[in-house]
Amino acid sequence: MKGILLAGGTGTRLYPLTLATSKQLLPIYDKPMVYYPLSTLMLAGIRDIMIISTPQDLPQFQRLLGDGGQFGLRIEYRVQAAPNGIPQAFLIAEDWLAGSPCALALGDNLIFADRLSTMLQQAATQDQGATVFAYQVRDPERYGVVTFDANGKATEIIEKPASPTSSWAVVGLYFYDSRVLDFVRTLRPSARGELEITDLNRAYLEDGSLRVQQLCRGCAWLDAGMPSSLLEASQFVHTIQTRQGMLVGSPSEIAFRMGYITARQLEEHALRMGKTELGHILLSLARQQEL
Repeated sequence: MKGILLAGGTGTRLYPLTLATSKQLLPIYDKPMVYYPLSTLMLAGIRDIMIISTPQDLPQFQRLLGDGGQFGLRIEYRVQAAPNGIPQAFLIAEDWLAGSPCALALGDNLIFADRLSTMLQQAATQDQGATVFAYQVRDPERYGVVTFDANGKATEIIEKPASPTSSWAVVGLYFYDSRVLDFVRTLRPSARGELEITDLNRAYLEDGSLRVQQLCRGCAWLDAGMPSSLLEASQFVHTIQTRQGMLVGSPSEIAFRMGYITARQLEEHALRMGKTELGHILLSLARQQEL
């Protein structure tokens, strides 16, 4: 399976922070925002990743992440010239996908959960259909909302409903089989002139091949697209890392734990971080393994 990380858009809800840089390069505590969805794809076992962003922002991602070799990944880049909707990413990456199943992660989403890697790898190894994740929120009218029947089966998905019948929002992480481009080509732009990810998910739902995994107690999903949610995400990561001593959203750590890089390579990463908290944690992990 391949992975697409969509890091486009204008970030207008974060003005003036995003007047000079991409939203997905803003910090969430001690790491750039893009590290968190990148880590999510890595936890799913995905190593071939395409980052799609705007013409002006793409060079910044290339400077930050390079070809992905530092994390044991293979990263490529494409431009989304205009924000014409999330499903457009599949059309942009069509030749690169070459009929492969694909996961798509939004660049401003952070997901934290116990045994998250197991959950993601199960979704990545499904041969047929699509898998999306749902999370209970207080303001479902801001999201694509999924409704379930009494047996927990998804029955309806609606984009930003004025009167939501459910509090379950679809999070910004989607797994699709090799038919995804066939479904994307059937989509038509919405009233706002964009291809909608909710319409793609609904196509799989109507096909009878959509699985919706509920993220329940013990899970956290943060959409860092506004100043308040950006602060909330930073506070969350700070709390986990300082109280529990574990890293959140560190590609270097994940690459090491999944066997993509060696302890020596991890130590090199840590030393490049200098006298930062992140550097200290990575260095401690690397040297423990060298003993």
